[in-house]
Amino acid sequence: MLLSPALAGTPLTGRAAEAVAGLGEQAVLCDLYDEAGAPVYHDIAGTTPHEVRELLAALRRLPGPVLDLAAGSGRLTFPFLGLGREVTALELSEDMIGLLRERLAATPPSLRGRCTPVRADMSDFALGRRFGAVVLGTTSVSLLPPEARPGLYRCVREHLAPGGRFLITTVEVDPAADGTDESEILAEGQSGRTYRMIEQWSAGATTRTVTMIPAEPPAEGPVTVATTTIGVLPAQRLIAELEQAGYAVRSLTPVPGGGRHHDVLLEAEAL
Repeated sequence: MLLSPALAGTPLTGRAAEAVAGLGEQAVLCDLYDEAGAPVYHDIAGTTPHEVRELLAALRRLPGPVLDLAAGSGRLTFPFLGLGREVTALELSEDMIGLLRERLAATPPSLRGRCTPVRADMSDFALGRRFGAVVLGTTSVSLLPPEARPGLYRCVREHLAPGGRFLITTVEVDPAADGTDESEILAEGQSGRTYRMIEQWSAGATTRTVTMIPAEPPAEGPVTVATTTIGVLPAQRLIAELEQAGYAVRSLTPVPGGGRHHDVLLEAEAL
């Protein structure tokens, strides 16, 4: 169960709405995680090193196989495999997990043989095995609505080996960082294409909407505009939820970033 623009009821406004209006009939709206949007997400996020160093440092202290939740196209999966670990990559989006399988097919058998892609909902899964670490990175916990997060915490508990850890990142968003409810940055994808990444978030709102638009759209032909609505889950609220679900948060590590976003990595143990 994931948030989406339709479910959250968040229409495009401001610069995103103006950009779409300017494209006219060229604009093809899609979700960032569907068939049309997944390649855009992979292009932008597929190779970014954000939070990778912090997660690898934590995993080096935790023996055993790794469960990578909301694995997407493998942004974190491949660095985890680089540690020599066995990794199960769980992803709900068929389009995203298809990209992951394509990437795995191009790797040596010794690497892809240690990775098991699984299509499943991270708030309701049963794999029949336990892991030394369960990772939910990329602040993807914010994709789940509040009513689905208890299921996530239950499933993680059921899949952690004794002494295992739940590594989870979340984002602190400060709307006052630039004095507005809207921000925009330019993001270069691994393809070399540049995108306008426009974020809309009003103070006190429980969701934020992110829209990706090509910075230099073609004069003719369709232009993919990928958008998604993400929950805002501050670290202190996440800690409270984890404690209520029977976890103890053992550490809180800031993840360097910029602008409105101040990500944090939580390491939790099931009691």
